[in-house]
Amino acid sequence: MGAELLGTGSFVPEPVLTNEDLERLVDTSDEWIVRRTGIRQRHILADEDTPADMAVHAAGRAMSAAGAKNADVDLLLVATNFPEMILPGSAPFVASGLGLDSVPFFDLAAGCSGFIYGLAVADAFVATGTYRRVLLIGTEALSRVTDWTDRKTCVLFGDGAGAVLLGAGSQATGVLATAIFGDASKAMLLSMPGGGTRTPASAATVGEGLHFL
Repeated sequence: MGAELLGTGSFVPEPVLTNEDLERLVDTSDEWIVRRTGIRQRHILADEDTPADMAVHAAGRAMSAAGAKNADVDLLLVATNFPEMILPGSAPFVASGLGLDSVPFFDLAAGCSGFIYGLAVADAFVATGTYRRVLLIGTEALSRVTDWTDRKTCVLFGDGAGAVLLGAGSQATGVLATAIFGDASKAMLLSMPGGGTRTPASAATVGEGLHFL
């Protein structure tokens, strides 16, 4: 038994930040950004909205594409690096927004590859028969932790969410294989030092900008 992709969905907020907008914030240019990243614009979550809102929209579209109802979902996985709150995370807010009552849920943090890790986890749950249908969502609002004076990072990130509903199916037509890797020596290439248990939030960490990427 394998995990088939039953439906997919995505969501990006309407506000857009272009390379030209960034030229007015930092010492950069559209040509510099495009040549190095290929990025011309990124979507930015409005202040009154949350990453869970994006996740709910994306998940609703995935379930609609699959013709699925809430009762069809056995497990909810939310892949994200920056949850709604450090505790309890994002998954309970997403579950509440979707109206998923009594469905198990949890967050999964694995850097930029979080959604791929989530796919491997969801596939394993389905393949072993633990759950028949898993709703996997990736959602990030990196604009909330971006230092808009740091041209090395502020040109890279935007906000959005993607979702997929996976269900038990034929191994021949489902997820064929997954391969995930890690390199702990690169852990600090992109980090947010402040706010965790190693460096708890304080006036000093805020003043030093340790709560930005």
